[in-house]
Amino acid sequence: MNPELVLVVGDMFVPQRAPDIDPQFKSILIPNKLQHVLSLGNIGSRESYDWLRSLSNDFHSVKGDYDLDDMPEKKVVTIGEFKIGMIHGHQILPWSDTESLSCEARQLDCDIFISGNTHQIGVKILDNKLYLNPGSISGAFSDMIADPSPSFILMVLTGSEAIIYLYVLNDRTQKFDVNKVEYRKGEANYKIVNENEGENEYEINQQEHEQEQEQNNIQEQPQEIQEQSKEEQNQQVEEQE
Repeated sequence: MNPELVLVVGDMFVPQRAPDIDPQFKSILIPNKLQHVLSLGNIGSRESYDWLRSLSNDFHSVKGDYDLDDMPEKKVVTIGEFKIGMIHGHQILPWSDTESLSCEARQLDCDIFISGNTHQIGVKILDNKLYLNPGSISGAFSDMIADPSPSFILMVLTGSEAIIYLYVLNDRTQKFDVNKVEYRKGEANYKIVNENEGENEYEINQQEHEQEQEQNNIQEQPQEIQEQSKEEQNQQVEEQE
């Protein structure tokens, strides 16, 4: 069974609240390398909408509270064995309220529920369902947070298994922080596989790789780069001592 690579983005607001998406994000989000793109609305302009659509032949979007286009407010997309519920999130009252999120997910009868609106990336489990929030891909401000970090989510779905990559642009290092989470459909927990700070360990692969990674197009940096980073950290500690 081939893995399906899914990009999840929210609250772009380009150009109203942000001039553009960070060039580092655009450099790895390449057309035809993704099987699916899921947008949670508040895209911002026709140009931004067209760019998102260019990333994949299978594009789905719901309507944000600032969108004028005729898009559904809620949607369910089936990818592999997963039913994915989509909503912008301004309909959740109070915003991000756990009970309200759970109620919406039950109504949509989905396995993974994705919502935005908060401009802050997040992942959690409620009632054996996975809840994801990709944050704002442009780092646009919101009523809840004045200066959020740009972020998005990549999902690799294979059968009943999901690998979630949470990309956040680190304001201090101006590099990606990437957290990897593993989840199996219907389970009550997820597993955090790695947490890194300031290292871009995973990226969309632009070349054919081993068969296991051929479809998901995600590549891990060479081991020597990681070891070099550890050596540099050790040297810094020794100098401080």
